[in-house]
Amino acid sequence: MFPPFPTEEAHAECRNMINQLDDGILVMEQITPVSEERGGHGIMLGALVCRSSDGMRIVLKTLSGISRAIHPADGLTDPESIYVPPIVSAAQINSALIANDALIHELTEKITELKNIRRSLGFAGSASEPSEEEKKLLERRASLTDESLRAVYSLYSFHCADGKLRKLNEICGKKFPPTGTGDCCAPKLLDYAFNHNLVPISMDEVFYGKSAPNKQNGESYPPCKERCGLILPAMLGIEIIYRDSDIIVVNKQSGVLSVPGRGPEKQDCIVNRVRRLFPECIEQPSVHRLDMETSGLLILAFTADAHRALNRQFEKGEVHKQYAALLDGLLENAHGHNAPAHGETSGCMELYFRLDIENRPHQIWDEVYGKKAVTEWKKTGTQLYRAPDGSSRKATRVLFTPRTGRTHQLRLASADIHGFAMPIIGDSLYGTCRKGERLMLHAQYISFIHPVTGKRMEFYSEPEF
Repeated sequence: MFPPFPTEEAHAECRNMINQLDDGILVMEQITPVSEERGGHGIMLGALVCRSSDGMRIVLKTLSGISRAIHPADGLTDPESIYVPPIVSAAQINSALIANDALIHELTEKITELKNIRRSLGFAGSASEPSEEEKKLLERRASLTDESLRAVYSLYSFHCADGKLRKLNEICGKKFPPTGTGDCCAPKLLDYAFNHNLVPISMDEVFYGKSAPNKQNGESYPPCKERCGLILPAMLGIEIIYRDSDIIVVNKQSGVLSVPGRGPEKQDCIVNRVRRLFPECIEQPSVHRLDMETSGLLILAFTADAHRALNRQFEKGEVHKQYAALLDGLLENAHGHNAPAHGETSGCMELYFRLDIENRPHQIWDEVYGKKAVTEWKKTGTQLYRAPDGSSRKATRVLFTPRTGRTHQLRLASADIHGFAMPIIGDSLYGTCRKGERLMLHAQYISFIHPVTGKRMEFYSEPEF
């Protein structure tokens, strides 16, 4: 993951924690028995510098995992810091596991006994395959293990930037997250900050312990993709792909507005989520938009100068974008005016649309008063699309490269009779959006010149579909 906040100030706090541990000013207390595989391993130290509502600087400190705690040595205090405990303690986890623990161990002993009997018989013929009794025991153990994991994960809830409390099960859905999800430094620190109305300023995590090939003592490492990559976007409200003092690039989720609309019910959007996390951001940071139902890469500016420079690039056509789309059917069966000829797998279409003022926000074909929309397309494959209701149908994957930036340009190029006459799956305006579906359109690539450094930057985001 890209570090969601600046790291410099927090890095200094982490380095200070290391010095204080080495000098005995801070102590690391072992809470649970040391396991053989973890003995002697290092640990991540984390610091989050925050500002309170009255402008005070507060430093939150923690370490990864649930097996150890960090605090000042006996007789010492640290009034400028708050030492953040785990979101779920080791004792709570043990209580959740105890219900099935004995039976799981008993099943494991029986499975091992049956496996040893098979091995003693050799591996000829059916003796190499688990017996029916062994299979039933394995299934029973797997079921109990899943039940225990669900009990553990149900304990985890996270305070988020929008003031809501979200459960881990809600964030991850039906899939089990990796073991230890929620026990890293970043979610602990941010959970505490959001729960106490603190504004994050700087956050960093530093490895402490014996250096290894993948971790060096005293070096900073970003939040892990495997665990924090699941939680932090839900806690922050945005997935940060890149950020510096001038710009931020986010991976917008489907179903969220890019900019605020009219009315209180349309104020939740990427712009306001960014401004909530970064209060120093300009009031209008948006330089381009994605439809609410479209997901993918979105650039915003933190400063007025960066905003002007990026706007000029969009006006001059110097920003390059590509979108992945899943069309509802096989493209060779399309019957629109710009449907591909036999064997054709790429092309360019020039269409003219304007707002249908009697049916906003729909756009309609108007060769006289419509604005020109130029779209390059390339067929990249076909696949079987499985809908949320379990049904399946054939679909075509297309790569769109818009040369203009018109409203609903790609949706119209797909659905309108002057284009393919084959809508994108999940298009609620120009096609059909079934229950549980989303618009299968994702802004997967963007390239532009950094407004301050002058370097060309490229970002890619893999679509979920």
